[in-house]
Amino acid sequence: MAAALASRLSKGRSLLGGLSNAFSGLMNSSNGMMNGSIFPQQQQRTFIQMGTILKAVDNSGAKEVMCIQSLKGKKGARLGDIIVGSVKEAIPKGKVKKGKVVYGVVVRAAMPKTRADGSQVRFDDNAVVIVGIKEKKNKNSDGYNQPTGTRVFGPVPHEMRLRKQLKILTLAQHIV
Repeated sequence: MAAALASRLSKGRSLLGGLSNAFSGLMNSSNGMMNGSIFPQQQQRTFIQMGTILKAVDNSGAKEVMCIQSLKGKKGARLGDIIVGSVKEAIPKGKVKKGKVVYGVVVRAAMPKTRADGSQVRFDDNAVVIVGIKEKKNKNSDGYNQPTGTRVFGPVPHEMRLRKQLKILTLAQHIV
């Protein structure tokens, strides 16, 4: 019956298009759907490490930031950690220009984070909020405590409260 269905799908023009070949190959395989011929393997999520491109989700002027260094941990940064990054793409009239070295707080990470109640939070992308521009030392520099932008777009996890990033939480549109 499976072979008849596969042959029916392969004759003429079908709405399924190229799926007929994959379907017939699946039926001919010995271990069925366990071989993973139709469904791709799930990608393993890792830390935010050197070279990772992150999306800037504030109105500081940066669009994309590449991680240069994680300021906590040897493996890389997680949700709520501070990173040093280089701005790879920016809007023309923003506070942050392309090529600047900035500090940022990771507000969304694709790596799952387990909460105290046993649930996990994981996002589709890696995102950062710019909290300071790395410049030469001067007396009036307040470090990297306050966000550069005045708005934060998209969801922000409530774990930021534990990391003492309350200003980011107040600027966020949606807290998860």
